[in-house]
Amino acid sequence: MKLVVVVVHNEDAKVLIDALLKREHRATWLHSSGGFLKQSNATVLLGVEDDKVDEIVSIVRENCHSRTQTVSPIPPIMEPGEFFLPYPLEVEVGGAVVFVLPVDRFERI
Repeated sequence: MKLVVVVVHNEDAKVLIDALLKREHRATWLHSSGGFLKQSNATVLLGVEDDKVDEIVSIVRENCHSRTQTVSPIPPIMEPGEFFLPYPLEVEVGGAVVFVLPVDRFERI
C-alpha cells in the first residue's frame, strides 16, 4: 500500500480530480498555498495499491501542465528616500510534485 501525495496548481486540481474519479480512484483534495508565489495550490491524497502507483503518476502527467506567468516582484524593505521600480518577471507555474510514501496500515471506516 502507498500514500500518493500530489501537489498541483489550483487551476489543474479539478481536472485532475475528475480524471482520477473517471478511472475510479478515490482521492482527497486539500486546499494549500505555495511558498514562492503564495498562490493557491491543491494537495491531493490517494491511498493506492503498489501496482497502481504508475497509473496514478500517468494520470497526473496527462492532466497537470506547467505554464509561464508574469508576476510583479515584492518590493524589498526600503530606506526613506529610496524608490523601487519593480519589473515584471516571467516564472514557470503549474505542473505537479508527486510524493509516494509507504503505508503500514490502511483502513476505510
